Amino acid sequence: MSSLTASVAAPTMNVPDTALGRLYEEHIRLVLEKDIEALLDQYTEDAVLISSFEKEPKYFRGREELRAHFQGILGIEGLQSEIAFWGETEEPQTLMVIEAITMQTADGEAHMRFADNWVLRDGKIAIHFAGMVQYPDGSLA
Repeated sequence: MSSLTASVAAPTMNVPDTALGRLYEEHIRLVLEKDIEALLDQYTEDAVLISSFEKEPKYFRGREELRAHFQGILGIEGLQSEIAFWGETEEPQTLMVIEAITMQTADGEAHMRFADNWVLRDGKIAIHFAGMVQYPDGSLA
């Protein structure tokens, strides 16, 4: 397991030096910088994001719905991510990553596990499964 500690000033990302590793590294940096517009540029115009963060599936289609979804990053502070699993393919271009996350929220420190899966088209995220594996209350998905 590689430990990642990310900060806005100098994210320390220990991910593979591959096209997807660099895209992921940039993705985390943009989340920390709360740069929603630049984050949206990583997605295709018709991208679909399926989220399980609220314990039921939420679907976000296209840039406007993604923009609304990404408003949630504005409350993230002190994000730390430990990569528990990393897998990627080149044809088709896909990524599967499981992260142990610690961050500060309005309610205090939160510990979660995320499973992010991307399917890319022409180097941009076309499908994003944003899965919560373990919720801040400790319950499992």
